[in-house]
Amino acid sequence: MARVTLLTDEELPKSSEDLIEKMRSGRRGKLLNIYRMLFNSPDLAKTWYGHMNSVRWDTKLSGRLRELIIIRVGYLLDAAYMLHQHIPHLALLDGVSSQECEELRNWTSAKSFSKEERSVLDYVDAITKNRAVDDKIFNTAAQYFNDQEMVEITVLVGSYNMHGLVMDALKIDLEDHSEKI
Repeated sequence: MARVTLLTDEELPKSSEDLIEKMRSGRRGKLLNIYRMLFNSPDLAKTWYGHMNSVRWDTKLSGRLRELIIIRVGYLLDAAYMLHQHIPHLALLDGVSSQECEELRNWTSAKSFSKEERSVLDYVDAITKNRAVDDKIFNTAAQYFNDQEMVEITVLVGSYNMHGLVMDALKIDLEDHSEKI
């Protein structure tokens, strides 16, 4: 059970109606619990939405690579809410199979991932587990990705670490995926 109120439709701030409608008309087709929680602080909800959408959609990274990163961060943080949102629905939409989602738990022994993807997964692990990246890990990933992409990968990893930690700390309830998502 969530530790803070997940606002009902009636409790959502009237001042945020346009943003709420934009969220409902997006890819998910509904207002997710993360936003029902965040609208306890309307300005923060707006900023969070803008940031997370920019990190996901305003980059050169492929959808597949984004999902690999997000799901790996989710496993490392044991972030139930994040994993529930991305597996299998969003992962499949971006070209990550259900088997690959499962293999991300222990990607080092999996054969499914390319050299480029493996370099990024190693980078994700270093950031999320160690909060530091040694030169060897960084330089291996940088062989495959330019400076812009390295910045985008790093910000995506950091943003989803934040996302997972916040959702876990506040114990946000999982959505029912039998509904439209």
